[in-house]
Amino acid sequence: MNIPEAYDYWSSTYDTVENLTRDLDRIITRDSLADFQCKTILEIGCGTGKNTALLAKVGEQVLALDISRRMIRKAVEKLGSESITFSIADINNQWPCADGYFDLVVCNLVLEHIEGLDYVFSQAFRSLVEGGHFFVCELHPFRQYQGTKARFESKQGTYEIQAFVHHLSDYLEAAKVSGLKLQECKEWWHEQDQGEPPRLVSFMFEK
Repeated sequence: MNIPEAYDYWSSTYDTVENLTRDLDRIITRDSLADFQCKTILEIGCGTGKNTALLAKVGEQVLALDISRRMIRKAVEKLGSESITFSIADINNQWPCADGYFDLVVCNLVLEHIEGLDYVFSQAFRSLVEGGHFFVCELHPFRQYQGTKARFESKQGTYEIQAFVHHLSDYLEAAKVSGLKLQECKEWWHEQDQGEPPRLVSFMFEK
């Protein structure tokens, strides 16, 4: 299965099977963005909408993109709202939005599936208003070094989705090249991660 097919397959159980990374990402996003107030938000990789409901509270209009049709279908079923527009898109290609339109771009648990970060960061820069923010939350590279990647259980056993290792310096360099400035970088552990490397890393960049 390619990446869209894998997430289509995973969509039926994504919300119900225990997933500490998914749950921690939701907590991080809430803690990091709850105080934001925006007119326009672009969500990259909305999945089944685990963070979209929060974004609809802090933004007047949300454009939520994902590469998986079935993931988006689940999100629409849960969150159908006039303030949220869902659209299928491959972020390796030009994003379906105007230049300088969004106050906030949010990208969660997506970039491990993207081989090169420069294009994504350049598109985020293009899409943001001056002074806008790009929030990124991803699997920590320390976990990637141990072989951790997005995976789910199927009838045939455990299926691992294609992933690429990105070092902390890769994120910072992609931001620098695009023109985005780092505001904040945090490392995060789930409460069950005692004695383990950080599970996730988040960045806040500003245009």
